[in-house]
Amino acid sequence: MKTYWYLTRSSGAVSLILLTAALVIGIALVGRVRSERWPRFAVDGIHRAVSLLAIVFLAVHVITAVLDSFAPISLLDAVIPFAGTYRPVWLGLGAAAFDLLLAVTITSVLRERLGYRAWRAVHWLAYAVWPLAIVHGLATGSDLHQGWMTAIYIACAATFAAAVLTRVVMGWPAQARLRLAAIGALVAFAAGLAVWLPGGPFGPNWARRAGTPPSLLPHTVSQPSPG
Repeated sequence: MKTYWYLTRSSGAVSLILLTAALVIGIALVGRVRSERWPRFAVDGIHRAVSLLAIVFLAVHVITAVLDSFAPISLLDAVIPFAGTYRPVWLGLGAAAFDLLLAVTITSVLRERLGYRAWRAVHWLAYAVWPLAIVHGLATGSDLHQGWMTAIYIACAATFAAAVLTRVVMGWPAQARLRLAAIGALVAFAAGLAVWLPGGPFGPNWARRAGTPPSLLPHTVSQPSPG
């Protein structure tokens, strides 16, 4: 059903934008960025609202992907990484990102009961959600060759990288080795995408090589696949 397919791809794109915004605002909170016009409690409220909105759109993305009859994706495939038959590795990365984001959200709700140190340890997982979501979208999405989707990926990546680099330059994290690790992780991820994309999603026969079931391959040419 095309309605589900359109909802899946649109909610996935919105989820990525909101996730990027939530992480950037979170980085600003870590750096105690505030002004008279935007006090810390206001920024914290925006961060919480954007994060919850990202969860809502991500839930829509998951549900519509499951309801779409084109690909054999079950609800368990969406929450148990690498358990499915449709592009299992790349769908599994999306499931892992979803699980990590749920863990971050649940522990944030239970922050007072868990204590700051336990909450903070889990909250660091938010930084792993973003690259997993990016790779999942690039590998399973059917809009990668569309200019508007490419622009979204580039804008999200540039915004996230600029936020991290800005905070690193301003002295976050406190330890120099962690700052170097943050820069190294960004450079390694960017280099990995540069090497992977030409022969991966931008390369020939990606649908087959990504793990699309053979029975669906004839349809990938004539109609879009979910992602």
